[in-house]
Amino acid sequence: MTPPAHDPYAALRIPAYRRFAGGWSIASMGMQMQGMALGWEVYERTRDPLALGIVGLCRAFPVILLALPAGQIVDTISRKRLLVGTQLAFALVSFLLAWSSYAQAPMAVVYLLVVLSGCARVFNGPTRSAILPMIVPPGVFHNAVTWNAGVFHASAMLGPILGGLIIDAMNTHAGLKITAAAAWPVYAFTGAACLAFAFAMGAVEPRDHVRAPEGLSLRGLWLGMFAGAKHLFAEKTILGAIALDLFAVLLGGATALLPVYAKEVLHVGAWPLGVLKASPYLGAVLMSVYLAHRKPFARSGAALLWSVAAFGAATIVFGFSQHLWLSIAALLVAGAVDTVSVVIRHVLVQVRTPEHLRGRVAAVNSVFIESSNELGGFESALVADVAGRWLGVAGGAVLSVVGGGIGTLLVVAGIAWAFPALRRLGRLEETPPEP
Repeated sequence: MTPPAHDPYAALRIPAYRRFAGGWSIASMGMQMQGMALGWEVYERTRDPLALGIVGLCRAFPVILLALPAGQIVDTISRKRLLVGTQLAFALVSFLLAWSSYAQAPMAVVYLLVVLSGCARVFNGPTRSAILPMIVPPGVFHNAVTWNAGVFHASAMLGPILGGLIIDAMNTHAGLKITAAAAWPVYAFTGAACLAFAFAMGAVEPRDHVRAPEGLSLRGLWLGMFAGAKHLFAEKTILGAIALDLFAVLLGGATALLPVYAKEVLHVGAWPLGVLKASPYLGAVLMSVYLAHRKPFARSGAALLWSVAAFGAATIVFGFSQHLWLSIAALLVAGAVDTVSVVIRHVLVQVRTPEHLRGRVAAVNSVFIESSNELGGFESALVADVAGRWLGVAGGAVLSVVGGGIGTLLVVAGIAWAFPALRRLGRLEETPPEP
């Protein structure tokens, strides 16, 4: 019997997924605009690479503190309502950031608002991951993950460029005088975009999910919130994949230093900074389209390891580059190969996790992945700050990024040796295990 032909547009034919993806694309574009504007404003106001690292710590702290109870809550209450609620919280914080930027409030206020945004994110990420299998059937899930990555990266690619254009336009309106207050319209747009996603989710009706049996009592929270960690450590392939991303991102946090590179190494303004920040996402979009049109990898483990190794190599090239277009090309390649690892890891985590544990496993995953992005940014900023005392600001940034890329290559070799099951991982089955 001839197997059915691979349909690269299977997920896009599902109305509920189109609404979800459309709303998320707008919101994620706004959040990427906001991330670019926040980095630009903080560095413009402080001229201190360490201040960028503090922003990363403010984002990571709520994830580390709240992720485990957040996962239990995601598995217990309505995921749709929780997703809508967190988007409304994002909108509120963004509008407050717009006010703080316009009024040039103290940096402590900015850091506090970033912490509050992190509190919303610790619930939003696991909810968004866990709700996707409730919108599409199992046979379409791999395709939905691929398009999800593509939709996100397309909006993330446009976001920093649009944010940079808005900031430059505001500065031009101010007579070319560089003012950190020029970022406030970006934050206001982000607030409106998050509201749009909340309204879009109101029209989506996901199927109900199997609730966590422990409930939301204090005893239930205590018993249930560690169930995700227990499942993760029992699944060695998931543990290996997450550990690979954890240490690679922790060491390869080049994007946290993009404002420093733009100002001190490449000597460019806000709009080229937006292009630099968008470049990884352009690579990710191109790779997502390619992955959507090909069948899943027959050797997923090898593809995962090689993609992270290529990410480390591209980071080294970016670190040494002193030319804008070479830097853009290196970041584009880094984003493309990173998408391979993101898709494989996301599918692996979801299809090897029972439905009633998905929120908690996604929450544990967020501790490793999301906090490692921010802690990696802090680590890169700290190394750049310390090394910059001897090598200058530009030299410290280069040492930090190149050293992180070399560390990523060493991590790939270590994980490949420590997790042989991950090396041998073949084609991922798309039917999730039953609870």
